[in-house]
Order: sequence, then structure tokens, then C-alpha cells
Amino acid sequence: MTADLTHIDTWLFDLDNTLYPEESGFMRQVEGRMTDFVAKVTDLPRDQAYVLQKKYLAEHGLTLRGLMLNHGVDPADFHALFHDLSLELLAQDPDLVSALAQLPGRRFIFTNADDRHAERVLAHLGLADLFDDVFHIHSFGFTPKPDPLGFQRMLDAHGLDPRATTFFEDSERNLKPAFDLGMTTVLVGPQAQHSTAPFVNHRTTKLTPFLTGARLKEAA
Repeated sequence: MTADLTHIDTWLFDLDNTLYPEESGFMRQVEGRMTDFVAKVTDLPRDQAYVLQKKYLAEHGLTLRGLMLNHGVDPADFHALFHDLSLELLAQDPDLVSALAQLPGRRFIFTNADDRHAERVLAHLGLADLFDDVFHIHSFGFTPKPDPLGFQRMLDAHGLDPRATTFFEDSERNLKPAFDLGMTTVLVGPQAQHSTAPFVNHRTTKLTPFLTGARLKEAA
């Protein structure tokens, strides 16, 4: 069913597992390094470190936030884990580049990752020049999605009207604060079609066909 997005002039995108497919396996590499780091910081066996990693993610929206609060981890040390990760699993999608380029209005990245990670991934995907700004974890003061404060800081920083903004995310729970603020929400990824959450306006397994098929505001 074609999505009517003719009221939208601001396009907000999560980065990881949203602007590239989850099945790439890239985030499994990220998670693996994260587990190793949690094990090192806590001196826990790796399986227990993984459980703690997921516990912090569930409680704080970001494993790093739990490590900062409970173990005094320096975010710079944490983020450095991922800055040399190979990006070979991520393939450029010319159709996605074209679909993003034709969206009317402003485009932003809203990610719980840091700026260096976002820059590397966007450049590798050939998307770096398509976005007005990257709002990353440092930008919103380590109040990660789904914390509503991070969303409000994003809106305030760029003067966005939530009623004219659509937010694309692979994490269902991260869409609720966006919906509550008045944004149009789109759940992206293989789990999307199984979602029954009332705060999800649209669901799509693949981002590119959704964008190319949507009804958009005509250029002024």
C-alpha cells in the first residue's frame, strides 16, 4: 500500500540496520566487539558479559550508558572499538542513493552511535552528501533513543516541526517517542511486518522500495 507522505518535509533516519539491511551482518561484528569490551571492563565470562550488555541496552537504550553509569567507562574508549571495523559487509545501493536524493526538504541522521562511526558508514555507503546533519550520541548529551529528551533536543537543535517529520527506524521501541511527539513513524527491517504497535504508522521490510513508492510533496 502506497504511503501518503505529502505532508512531510523533514526526513529523519536511524543509521545502523536502517540505511543498510540487517542481513548484511555488520552489526553482529559491532555486537561482538561490544561483548568483548564488557567482559574486559567487568571481568565477567563472555556469556555473562553478553547478558549484561543486553540488560544495559534494555534499561538505558544504549549499552554504553549502562557502562558509563555503573562502571565509569569513558565513551571515547568505547567508541574507539568500532572505528577500525571493516566495512566490507556493507554494499552501496544506487537505488537507495537515488531515492534519498529525491526526497523533498531536509534529511537528517539520528543515531545512538558516535560521529566517527556515522561518518565512516555514510561515506562507505555513498550517502554522506545527502544529509543536512548527523545528530549523534554526543549531540544529544548521551540521552539515547528511546529517551524522549534526546528527541526533543534533536527537534530544538534544528527547529523541526514533528508533524512534518517522518522517522525511519529498525527498533520498534525507538519509534514511540517520535510518534508521541507527532512524527510519522516507519519501522524498517525483517521484523516490521510482524509489528502490531499502535505507534508505528508504516512498516516496510526494505527501505528503498518504500521510499520510491511513497507519495511525496511536490516541489515548490
